[in-house]
Amino acid sequence: MKALAKVTNLPMDTGVSGWDAILSEHAPAITLEENQLCDFLIIGAGFAGLSAVRRLAQLKPAARIIILDAKRVAEGPAGRNSGFMIDLPHDLASSDYATTHENDLKQIRLNRSAIAFAQSAAEEYGLAKEAFAISGKVNGAVGKKAVSHNHTYAKHLDELNEPFKMLDSDAMKALTGSGFYQSGIYTPGTAMLQPALYVKGLAQGLGNRASLFENSPVISLNKENQNWVAKTPKGSVSAQKVILATNGHIESFGHFKRKLLHVILYASMTRELSADETHLTGEKTWGITPSDPAATTMRKISGTGGTRIITRNRMSYAPDMKITNARLAQMGETHITSFAKRYPELSHVEQEYLWSGRLCLSRNGVSAFGELEEGLYSACCQNGLGAARGTLSGMAIAELASEGETELAREILSEENPQKLPIAPLDAIGVRAFMKWSEHKARHEL
Repeated sequence: MKALAKVTNLPMDTGVSGWDAILSEHAPAITLEENQLCDFLIIGAGFAGLSAVRRLAQLKPAARIIILDAKRVAEGPAGRNSGFMIDLPHDLASSDYATTHENDLKQIRLNRSAIAFAQSAAEEYGLAKEAFAISGKVNGAVGKKAVSHNHTYAKHLDELNEPFKMLDSDAMKALTGSGFYQSGIYTPGTAMLQPALYVKGLAQGLGNRASLFENSPVISLNKENQNWVAKTPKGSVSAQKVILATNGHIESFGHFKRKLLHVILYASMTRELSADETHLTGEKTWGITPSDPAATTMRKISGTGGTRIITRNRMSYAPDMKITNARLAQMGETHITSFAKRYPELSHVEQEYLWSGRLCLSRNGVSAFGELEEGLYSACCQNGLGAARGTLSGMAIAELASEGETELAREILSEENPQKLPIAPLDAIGVRAFMKWSEHKARHEL
C-alpha cells in the first residue's frame, strides 16, 4: 500500500449565502461514519458532481454510487452561484464575452445540451419554476463604452444567427424600475436558477439512485490494490472509480498544481421587499449581466423568501481559496453603493445577506477534465460558468468513466490542457493588476 495522499486546504467559504438561507426546509445531514464500498464515488455535490451522478444513473442503473461533500449541499460554490445557466458565448476574459465564430458555435451547442439536461432533471424531479426556468437574460449597459460593447456583441450574435432584442433606456426602466441603464440586449435562451433550490432539488431527486453523505470532507485519497480509497474524518469509501467534481479544490488533491487561478467573487441579497418597494423594481423577476464582465450583475427574484434583489460585483485573487471576514465586509460596502445607484429611493433597504463564492479559471480558458490516473477522473475548472459548464462537465465525465470516449467526452478532451501559470509571485502580480484594471474600466457600471 502506498503512503496516503493527504488532501490539503479543505474548502472554506465566507459569509452566509442568501440563496440557501431563505429556503424554509433544511433536512438533517447524513454524515459518513463507516466504511463503504461502491462502483463510483463522486467527490463534490455541486453542479458537476450531481450532474455526473444523474448521468451515471442513466447509463449504469445497477451501479452503486456514493457522493461525498465537505459541506451541506448548496453551502459551497454551487449554492453561491449567481444562477445564470447561459447558452451563449460568455468568455469572462473577453471585453464583450465573445471569442471566435467557430468556437462560439461549439460552445452554444454544448451549453444548450447542458441546459436541456438540467431542464429534464427539473421536470423529472418536479422542481418549481423558481428553481429552474428558461426565461432569458439581459446584458445591461451604462455609459458610451458599455453601449458600444453591447452593439459589438449584438453584431456577433447576428453573425451567429442568434435571436436577440435591443432594449432602449425606457425598456430597461420598465424591466428593472431603474433609470440607471441606458440600453440592453435581451437573449431568450438562458436558464435562470435559484441555485440552492436547484442543487438541493437535484440531490433529493437522486436520493434513490445514489447515497449522499454531507459534512464528510475527504482528507486522503489513495489507490489500494484495484480500488481507490477516500477517507473522511469518521469513515471511508472504497470505489473502483472516483470522479473529482471539486472545481478549484482539485489542487488540494495534488492535481493541476500551478495551473489554476483561484478568484473570489462577492454577492449581497436584500431583505424581503415590501409591496411598495417591490413596485419600484420593475417586472416580477429579471436577471442582468453587465456589458463589461468586470461590472455588476443584478437579479430580482420573487418566491421563497419573498421579493429580493441580488447584487454581485468585485473580485479578489486568492491562490489559497480563502478570504477574511474583513475583506468580505469591505466588498459588501460596494454592493450597498451599487444598489443605491440603481435604486436611490430604496437606499434604506438593508442587504440582509453577504457572501463570497469561489471561482476557478485556467489561463487558456479550458477545463481540468479527463482521466488523471487509472480510475481517477476530473470534471473541474469551470472558468466562471459553473451552472452550464459544471453541468456539462459532469455529464461528460460520467460518460467517460462508464462508457469511454463518447462524442461528448471527446469534445471536451479535444481542448488543450490548462497552461502553467507564470512563476510566483509574477502570477499574483499579473492577475491582480489585470483585475484592478478591469474594475477600473468598468467603474461606471459598478
